[in-house]
Amino acid sequence: MHARTGSRSAPIGHLLRILLIAGLTACVASPAWAQARGAATFEPTVGQPGKDVVWVPTPQALVDKMLDMAKLTPQDYHMDLGSGDGRTVITAVKRGARSTGVEYNPDMVDLAKRNAVAAGVGDKAQFIRGDIFETDFSKAQVLTLFLLPSLNLRLRPTILNMTPGTRVVSNSFTMEAWQPDETVNVGGDCTSWCTAHMWIVPAKAAGTWQLGSNPLTLTQEFQMLTGTLGTTAISDAKLRGSEITFTAGGTKYSGQVSGNSMKGTTAAGTAWTATKK
Repeated sequence: MHARTGSRSAPIGHLLRILLIAGLTACVASPAWAQARGAATFEPTVGQPGKDVVWVPTPQALVDKMLDMAKLTPQDYHMDLGSGDGRTVITAVKRGARSTGVEYNPDMVDLAKRNAVAAGVGDKAQFIRGDIFETDFSKAQVLTLFLLPSLNLRLRPTILNMTPGTRVVSNSFTMEAWQPDETVNVGGDCTSWCTAHMWIVPAKAAGTWQLGSNPLTLTQEFQMLTGTLGTTAISDAKLRGSEITFTAGGTKYSGQVSGNSMKGTTAAGTAWTATKK
């Protein structure tokens, strides 16, 4: 799927492993995609060098699963960073979403456009030639990636500043300390690059809040929270986008974070609000 792009070389060890596996996984590209490229002058090669790492296509089964995990809807704007031959963008558009692929290799951009035309979505699938580290993807509700961990880490600060609730799905590679909210392996005919990780961008909840007569003090590490409500330690505290849950003194709280305010209900149905100090 992707010609992973950026602005510095990926570790040689990673590249060698991908090149080795690429030779074993060239068969994942379906005949339909091959036919779509048939009339094109440019023919991509599995393992061909990209700006940072080599190009390896994502199995269509995993493309489908990644978009399923993100719960992509026609109301969403999707962006694919390192869009390669365009299959993820094309699949997203076929599901009714607006979608843009960002790809550094101009030949791959042209190929993706031809594939979109062949798939009947040439007027809807958008592809731009660009560097993912210089592209504004802040408006996307769904972001897909197939990048090495080192590149994911460079993108991570930008991703964490996206709108809470943004869904980010990666083929195979992680964000290191930022643990995924969900990981799925696809089976069937998929034999390589068959794992998808999804993160939901969390709201910024760290700090001291006033909840009733008690201060709610929160320390945040990505989507995980620790802290106290008054003098009572909280437990099971987590963010899922702007949704917050925690337990204090045997009472479970759930609610929504919106800027400097929170509101929600306890498990018993009691309403609560909190304001950031």
